[in-house]
Amino acid sequence: MSEDRGDRHDGLTRRKFALGFAFAAVAGVAAARQPSQTVDYLGKNKLENILPEKIGRWTFASNSGLVVPPEDQLAQALYSQLLTRVYTSATGTPIMLLVAQSASQTGILQIHRPEFCYTAGGYDLSPSSPHRISLPPNGTLPALSISASMRGLTEQIVYWTRVGQHLPQSWTQQRLAVAMDNLRGLVPDAVMVRVSTYGNDKVAALAEIDDFIRTMIGSVAPSARRVFIG
Repeated sequence: MSEDRGDRHDGLTRRKFALGFAFAAVAGVAAARQPSQTVDYLGKNKLENILPEKIGRWTFASNSGLVVPPEDQLAQALYSQLLTRVYTSATGTPIMLLVAQSASQTGILQIHRPEFCYTAGGYDLSPSSPHRISLPPNGTLPALSISASMRGLTEQIVYWTRVGQHLPQSWTQQRLAVAMDNLRGLVPDAVMVRVSTYGNDKVAALAEIDDFIRTMIGSVAPSARRVFIG
């Protein structure tokens, strides 16, 4: 039994070493090759102008009430766009939307990940789980879901990150996406979208969030959809 555990440990260590070596190699080559072409899907557009205030049955109600990083962290995220909105409907709980955009990889996406800003706000988080959202006609959006709880209130969260044309599902994949684009001579922009609502019934809450996301993507002009989903 001890030998089996040792074998598994050795295998895991080798896989971690191989992944670390591969990432270091890609990052090293990317650093040696200076990217020269900037990919910025948002350009001079403003997030508040791209996203309508009326999305299906939901209507924009407020800019406040969302969990955001501490002010000292936000102060470091200059020259990037941040949109926060609360949408309400006649049926269902409010939907909270946060979109963070970075044209220069300043780190604004990382500080807006739920694992960072909700923990900083005193919330207890569940482990994140892969969450795939079907998009018409035959698309699928790879996202993550997580639950945040504090003082008896639970917020169900779905979020995803776009880096250039990639949709990475982890911080490691996000860094690799940047490195791979750098190898191609590109400096990719990046966007993180976070959608949440309150509710202890996770299945029902996620269904409501998915419906909002599908409607939101469909409500954006076709030329601007790549800002959110590549």
